[in-house]
Amino acid sequence: MTADHSITSGERTVSGALALTMHLLFLALIVFGVSWQKREPVAMVAELWSNLPPLPAPQAEPPPKVEPAPPKLAPKPEPKPLPKADIDLREKKEKELKAKELKAKEQALAEKKKREEQALAEKKKREEQARLEALKKQQAQEAEAKRAAQEQADALNKLAQQQAAAQASEVDKYKQLIADRIRRFIIEPPGLQGNPQVELDVTVLPGGEVLDVKTRKGSGQPAWDAAVERAVRRAQPLPLPQDPTLHSRFRELNLRFRPKE
Repeated sequence: MTADHSITSGERTVSGALALTMHLLFLALIVFGVSWQKREPVAMVAELWSNLPPLPAPQAEPPPKVEPAPPKLAPKPEPKPLPKADIDLREKKEKELKAKELKAKEQALAEKKKREEQALAEKKKREEQARLEALKKQQAQEAEAKRAAQEQADALNKLAQQQAAAQASEVDKYKQLIADRIRRFIIEPPGLQGNPQVELDVTVLPGGEVLDVKTRKGSGQPAWDAAVERAVRRAQPLPLPQDPTLHSRFRELNLRFRPKE
């Protein structure tokens, strides 16, 4: 297209120049003709010549300048239809390109889905780790609370055992004091044989007074049994511990006595 435009412009330039030249020549001819018609006649002077002077040689007019004709452009050949093999090849390439684009798109979607799944899996993993850590912490707290409770229970149990042992020791101590006090009031009857044992059940009031005395198992020598019962009543008030919580342990006493102890 560029070559066609440049040639057309050249032709137009040449044609314009020729037309302008012709118009200028025509205008000069008109002006010259008008000037010639208005010129006044001049007196003619004739001069006689014996011989005619030689005629000047005619000058040859220069041949008109012929502008070269612009070269004719060969017509643009029509595009030849592609052979069927080329069409098939082009269609095949287009299909392959579309297939590659589709595959790339599917691969991008798959990678995006994979990234989303990985992000979701990592999120679930973090949540599971947080849950396990919270559970571990809770279990540790529960274990600590259980351990503390067990320690407290053990301490209370130990304290209770110590208190029970101390109370048992106190009870045994005062039972021994009661037995010693009763023994001081026993008047041994004459004629005892051997070392008989009598077993008594004694009911004691909180102030140490004796409410009742019963023989649970006699010694086989009534004189000894009666002497011990009289000694129990004479020994009141019996000694009791100062802790009032222990008085219930002395409500019912089981006492044994022998002459030789």
